[in-house]
Amino acid sequence: MSKVIVQDYDPCWPQVFEDLRSPIQNALSDICLSIEHVGSTAVPGLPAKPVVDIDVVVRATDLEKGISGLGSLGYIHRGNLGIAERHAFNQPAGLPKHHAYLCPEGSTALANHLAVRDYLRANDSAVREYGALKKRLAAQYPNDIDSYVEGKTNFLVSILNQVGFDPMSLAEIVRVNKRPQT
Repeated sequence: MSKVIVQDYDPCWPQVFEDLRSPIQNALSDICLSIEHVGSTAVPGLPAKPVVDIDVVVRATDLEKGISGLGSLGYIHRGNLGIAERHAFNQPAGLPKHHAYLCPEGSTALANHLAVRDYLRANDSAVREYGALKKRLAAQYPNDIDSYVEGKTNFLVSILNQVGFDPMSLAEIVRVNKRPQT
């Protein structure tokens, strides 16, 4: 079981993202609409687990090409892991710790990631509040990632509610955050 570690923001995280993004962009240049740095490492000043989250955005019709293209870089497709319209991948060996997701444009999973990231980037008080919550949860649940993730749910849902996510989308987010993490 891995330990839940939340550390202060590292100004190197954007460069780690760029280093990871470049080969993906090259491999998927004919189908990639964008590659987004999402999650806590994408928000300046926010404490985070030192794991960069990447959303690779393609048209829904290009998902199979995207899966194959990421596979050519050594990424292992894991399916959607219970989240519709989002394909998760194990990272290739030897790269900085990260999560890579392939998302069709317009998907709820992508919209969720972008909405939370953009809200936090624009709201310093929310960054401070969320950072304190994450550190508190990591101290409370140092060996329980599921409880750590579930403990963040209400805060994240409140952000999504503020930016106008519909109640059905919010119910799905809560359901996903309450399932065991893999």
